[in-house]
Amino acid sequence: MLQSASDALPLAGPRGAPIAPPLPEAALGEARAAPARVMPGRAASSGAPRVVIIGSGFGGLACAIRMLCKGYRVTVLERLDQPGGRASVFTQDGFTFDAGPTIVTAPFLLEELWALAGRRFADDVDLRPMNPCYRIRFDDGTHFDYQREPQAMIEEVRRVSPQDVGGLHAFMAEADRCFRLGYEGLGTVAFESLGDLFAALPAMVRMRAWRSIYQMASRHFKSEKLRQVFSFHPLLIGGNPMSVTSVYSLIPSLERIHGVHSAMGGTGAIVRAMARLIGELGGEIRLGADVARIRVVDQRARGAILASGERVDADIVVSNADSAWTYKHLLKAEPRRVWTDRKVERAAYSMGLFVWYFGTRRRYPDIPHHMILLGPRYRELLGDIFDRKVLADDFSLYLHRPTATDTSLAPEGCDTFYVLSPVPHLEAGIDWASRAEPYRQRIAQMLGDTVLPGLSEAICTERYLTPADFESRYLAFKGAAFGMEPRLLQSAWFRPHNRSEDIRDLYLVGASTHPGAGIPGVLTSAKVLDSIIPPAARVARAQAVL
Repeated sequence: MLQSASDALPLAGPRGAPIAPPLPEAALGEARAAPARVMPGRAASSGAPRVVIIGSGFGGLACAIRMLCKGYRVTVLERLDQPGGRASVFTQDGFTFDAGPTIVTAPFLLEELWALAGRRFADDVDLRPMNPCYRIRFDDGTHFDYQREPQAMIEEVRRVSPQDVGGLHAFMAEADRCFRLGYEGLGTVAFESLGDLFAALPAMVRMRAWRSIYQMASRHFKSEKLRQVFSFHPLLIGGNPMSVTSVYSLIPSLERIHGVHSAMGGTGAIVRAMARLIGELGGEIRLGADVARIRVVDQRARGAILASGERVDADIVVSNADSAWTYKHLLKAEPRRVWTDRKVERAAYSMGLFVWYFGTRRRYPDIPHHMILLGPRYRELLGDIFDRKVLADDFSLYLHRPTATDTSLAPEGCDTFYVLSPVPHLEAGIDWASRAEPYRQRIAQMLGDTVLPGLSEAICTERYLTPADFESRYLAFKGAAFGMEPRLLQSAWFRPHNRSEDIRDLYLVGASTHPGAGIPGVLTSAKVLDSIIPPAARVARAQAVL
């Protein structure tokens, strides 16, 4: 899934100067050599069937844990110099940056992985609840503190728009129904057949899945500010609130029920703990292992061929790579009836991301851990990003300040930040080599003029990623950060299936298969695989008969 740092395009610094990504000491531990094992632990039975997993994002790591608990020998092949995929970590000038996901909304899925291994997640990772979950700042300078506790949320809605308190109750009742029907009821369904799809139709009708989430929010809230507050969530998983199904209102319900959390040590602390658990269970993670193609014999996946020419044999292959990249590049020589190159190209993809990481030599104590800054346009900006595919002069931003919770992620008296701006994916033809630095400067100016006064003088380290980097570093097709956009007709049965429709013994896990992106989505995709991949003993018995 991922490219080794030595082969990847370097992350770009200010004014386009390349900055080689340093190896993060805490993240690598024993896994410094490439190829290498991350805490290899005890050896599995030599006669057990082998699963090879391509990529070590959250989905790949969760799948590895589940397959080890089912009795398989497991090898994870990772292109980068550390596990984590888009959840990798880098350190620079004493600052620690999570490269990707930062919002943990389903800790029960992580606890379940540890429980399968007879362990306690809390013994290995310190999760802290966020209060408020995040702050949403409007372009006029006012803000909304998004609360988990129901009464606090009511008071916040009343402060912004007293007439919408009743609308909040109605919206959350619908959101809770979508959570029960959409996530709890359908999230772990593999959707392998039209029968699975037809069985889900009554639930889709009850959720009014044909509406967009913005339409749903507009039905309940009169305030345009609150319509934005309660409809932006699909952007967290790559979707346009104007077109993504209202089923994704399950996200506000998930946040209310389970809270929003962050890990001490950053999201990388969760990745490191998962990698350690894999080693302790007898699995291995090979770093710097660049998969060139999936080995297919008689239309069955039988391992992977590395760029070095090495062959890694397997009885089952799981791809945690982008599904479009998997089909178009890792299987480019194989006949495909369903996911042909033409179908892959014609699909609609999520937006790209411009992510600017920076450290400051001073602290900004008024900035919460998670903050969303909405620009002057909402619907129009989304149209620029998803439909017209132009790089607008304005933007809406997600600002992450992990040192609000964990000061160890920056030198004393300093702050660690990253700011994320949704942008069109690479199909837009934007020349990021020339436009990235001016875009960064505009973001810096906006932040300095609003929430981070004196920012330009305070910055002491920085780098950024563009959609071009997502394509080269993470093999994200078209530089789309979340794979295929989660529209209604690109969800569930219509999304690339967890069990490949084209190649037997090939499975998909992660953001670009069912149920979709975000930490809860990718962890749930591993749970789906757990339901359709048989225990290792059954596979071994079948092989013995043959």
